[in-house]
Amino acid sequence: MTKPNSRPLKIAVYADGANAADMLKQYRAGVAKGFTTNPTLMAKAGIRDYAEFARGVLAEIRDLPISFEVFADEFSEMERQAKLIGSWGAKVYIKIPITNTKGESALPLIRRLLDQKLKLNVTAIMTEAQIDGLRETMKPADDVIVSIFAGRIADTGIDPVPIMRAAVDKYRALPKAQILWASPREVLNIYQADECGCHVITVTDDVLKKLSLQGKDLGEYSLDTVKMFYNDATKAGFTL
Repeated sequence: MTKPNSRPLKIAVYADGANAADMLKQYRAGVAKGFTTNPTLMAKAGIRDYAEFARGVLAEIRDLPISFEVFADEFSEMERQAKLIGSWGAKVYIKIPITNTKGESALPLIRRLLDQKLKLNVTAIMTEAQIDGLRETMKPADDVIVSIFAGRIADTGIDPVPIMRAAVDKYRALPKAQILWASPREVLNIYQADECGCHVITVTDDVLKKLSLQGKDLGEYSLDTVKMFYNDATKAGFTL
């Protein structure tokens, strides 16, 4: 029987979400090597007090990287929020979007924050110009996660794999830079990101659960699927 990828993964899998109970469950299970969230996920989860949520999670998860995002649009206010978020813990990465909503580059702010020795997760990157611009801004000592939204790039019909491979090569000389494959759509993306040499991939809970299927016998998986169809039809009482 043919088996899918069964080799160990080098890439670090980070859980992406805003449900504190799920985050703690993933943390205790030891599957996630870090965590990310964003204002959209937090709003969907019904969170109303941003700082309270963050501090509650950080009280339990102290030894793994966690990224929290600024949500201002003016760079001066982004900077204030970034400094506050950065004060929450040694493992906290501050998510800074590559531009604001006006399309203005965040690179000057990013450089100021890095000069203050803050850890950043630069997010919403999709173009080669953005990848190259950030690379030119960074120095070897900078601790930065470079979040390239490979899943959204793929949504437009463009293969993100060459872009991710190129990004890994471009940032190779920066020892603390980590290339992150963001917005994956399926488990296959984890293996693709790993083969590209990406350091990190963020996954939602539904994708993370499927990672346990690694190495599963495809014949067995086929039989499980047939049984599922049969059992569901039986339970529904279908007749013809």
